[in-house]
Amino acid sequence: MPFISGKQAFLQILKQEGVSVMFGNPGTTELPLMDGLAREPGIHYVLALQEAAAIAMTDGYAQASGGLGAVNVHVSPGLGNAMGMLYDAYKAGTPMLLTAGQHDQCFTVTEPILWSELPPVAQPYVKWSTEARRLEDLPRIVRRAVKTATAHPTGPVFLSLPVDVLNAERDIELGASTRVAPRIVGDRKAIDEAAKKLARAERPLLVAGDAVGSPRAWPRRAASRSRTRSASGRSRAWRHPSARS
Repeated sequence: MPFISGKQAFLQILKQEGVSVMFGNPGTTELPLMDGLAREPGIHYVLALQEAAAIAMTDGYAQASGGLGAVNVHVSPGLGNAMGMLYDAYKAGTPMLLTAGQHDQCFTVTEPILWSELPPVAQPYVKWSTEARRLEDLPRIVRRAVKTATAHPTGPVFLSLPVDVLNAERDIELGASTRVAPRIVGDRKAIDEAAKKLARAERPLLVAGDAVGSPRAWPRRAASRSRTRSASGRSRAWRHPSARS
């Protein structure tokens, strides 16, 4: 088992999970993470001037890349500022790991300035919300968070990261990445019936939801449009430069 700090463990796990870009708007409770990022060339940090912008950029990046979006905000007021755009990411089903720094647990009993219980704040608009209270638990929590965010139906998750957990150092196992198979197969009978109706239609109109923007959906959507000569044929499939094949 490697002797490692919480901030190093957190960033190493993110790299193993495929994260190479992190967005954020830091404050004092994020200083340990900022220190770790300064020593971690494998993750590029994108500074936002306000938390809503940080969440919006992460949302767009995750949807365009087809991967997990990672973003960090500042304790209670920062998480509060992020909630509007977090709602949008939740409704869009964006796979996103949202973290916020938290005060050192040794004095949270005194309810210091800017402190509050963070997981209940994020809970309404995420699939899972929790706080890492021991370094020993951090790897399992981060692995579960990533797996939950990327499992269908995808969506944001939230982790509260206390300063003392990120600064702690000891021998810990980082664990391994696991995933739920991403492909969802519809009911064959319903698909066949829909195909028959489309084939008989003279001027079919296909209306697609947010998931059609995923990299795997565009080729199938274009193929169905050409076969059915649908009215949406005038629209053009567009791919963001960051989109994965």
